[in-house]
Amino acid sequence: MIYIDVNPVAFYIGGTGVRWYGIMVALAVLTVVVWALLAVRKDTRLSYNLILNAALVGIPSGVIFSRLLHVFEHWDYFMRNPGEIIGGEGLTIYGAVLGAALGIWIYSRIRKISFGYLADVVAPAIILAQAVGRVGCTINGCCYGVETDLPWAFVYTHPASFGPIGTPVHPTQVYEIIYNLMVFGFLMMLRKRFRPDGSLFLIYLVFYAAWRLGIDFIRDRNVLFIGLDEAQLISIVVIIFAGVQLIWKTRWIKKEAAEPPAEKPA
Repeated sequence: MIYIDVNPVAFYIGGTGVRWYGIMVALAVLTVVVWALLAVRKDTRLSYNLILNAALVGIPSGVIFSRLLHVFEHWDYFMRNPGEIIGGEGLTIYGAVLGAALGIWIYSRIRKISFGYLADVVAPAIILAQAVGRVGCTINGCCYGVETDLPWAFVYTHPASFGPIGTPVHPTQVYEIIYNLMVFGFLMMLRKRFRPDGSLFLIYLVFYAAWRLGIDFIRDRNVLFIGLDEAQLISIVVIIFAGVQLIWKTRWIKKEAAEPPAEKPA
C-alpha cells in the first residue's frame, strides 16, 4: 500500500485554507492559456488579443458550467444545503471543458473566427492541463477509486483529506494522469494531419470520453441511470456526437500537404 499523508491545504490566507487542488487547477488553466499564447508566435491565424479575449470568455464559462454539473450530480445534497450551491469546492472536468468550449464557440461566432482551428491548437494543451489538474485531485483525495487490495493502492491518512481515511483504494487519479500524458503525446503526433479544422479536438473528445466511460466503473461515484454516473452518460453523448462528426467529415492528409512549403532563399 502507498500511504498519502500530505496535507491537502497548502497554506492559509487569514482563516481560509488554500488547497493544493485549487493551486493545480489554476496551473491547469494557465497551461492552456500559455500554450495558446506561445502558438501565436508561429501562427499568423492567431493573435494575442484573440487568445486573451477567448480566455476571458472561456475561463468563467468553464467554471460556471463545471460547478453546475457538480451541483446537478449531487442534487439531493444541494437541495438540502442551497447556501453551498455557489462555491469552488466541487468542480467537474467535463463541465470545465464543455463549458469553456461553449463560451469560446459563442465568442467565435460573434467575432467570425474559426472555432475549430483554435480548438485544434489547444487540444493537446487541454489534455495536458487535465493531467496537471489530476495532480491536485491526488493530493486532495477526491476522485478516488473503489476499495482494492492491490499493492499500489492509495491509503489516505491525513484528516483534511477528502479520501476515505485508512481505506486502500484504486489511485484512479494517477491512472488518469498516465493516460492523459499518453493521449497528449498521441495528439502531438497527429497535429495538422486532419481536415477540416476541429478534427483534432474531436479526436481528443472521443479519447477522453472513452476513458471516462470505462474508468468510472472503478471510481467512487453517484449512479444516476442504468448503472451509469453523470460523467459516463455525458461520455456516451460525446462519443456519439464527436464520433459521427469524425466519420462524416474528417479526412487524413499527407504530411507534405499538412506543412507549408519552405521558403526559397532570396
